[in-house]
Amino acid sequence: MFSIDPGLMPVVIILVFLLAGVVKGIMGMGMPTVAVGLMSLFLTPLEASSILILPGFLTNVWQMFAGPALRAVLRRLAGMLIGIFTGTIIGVAFLAGKPSTFTAFALGTVLSAYALLALRSPRFTVSPRHEIWLGPAAGLITGILSGGTGIFVIPMVPYIASLGLVREVLIQALGSAFTVAVIALGASLWVFDRMTPGAIGWSVLAIMPAFIGMAIGQWLRSRLEPETFRRVFLWSILALGVWMMARAVL
Repeated sequence: MFSIDPGLMPVVIILVFLLAGVVKGIMGMGMPTVAVGLMSLFLTPLEASSILILPGFLTNVWQMFAGPALRAVLRRLAGMLIGIFTGTIIGVAFLAGKPSTFTAFALGTVLSAYALLALRSPRFTVSPRHEIWLGPAAGLITGILSGGTGIFVIPMVPYIASLGLVREVLIQALGSAFTVAVIALGASLWVFDRMTPGAIGWSVLAIMPAFIGMAIGQWLRSRLEPETFRRVFLWSILALGVWMMARAVL
């Protein structure tokens, strides 16, 4: 990890969450990927995850309630949400005591896998009769991975995308899943004594830039070429993930 002057920490957090909010506002997701990925350059993944909790929770609650079909979304994703909560507790319990190089390598692996999968843009659909078991399985795996890395995208995001939801409901479904994931992550970090008072203070500081960035991203959404932005974002995440894996090994 890079060392950072403690006096610069507030500036770094503000800039990181401003950028993470912009990405979330444009794409409806991406805040944990950007925030945890960048902060893990100078913090451990679990420390970075603890700063994410408050801005991640509040922005996702906003996204969850902004859509048109919350009750139907929660009913359809119930099994997956339970799986996310359970898996996150398992992931934090397993990885909380691991060396920082191990969790950094795990984070780099998840970032790289997510970027490669998204760049390939595989198209598949899940039959409604398979949702009863595939949803909980996707949630459990996502939770285990997010418990150690703070990144809750694989395989949850591809699974939700495979359900054939219209855009606004899709964004609401992502917000609902991210909300549960952040609650589970925050509760697990607290139970396993990984949520320090200092991290809570930094998390409070990150709230406002996250919302400002999200508002900017929503304004930019209709003014940017979404596919170009998406590909630049994914290649950047892939480069960051590969670099983190290489540094952890070397």
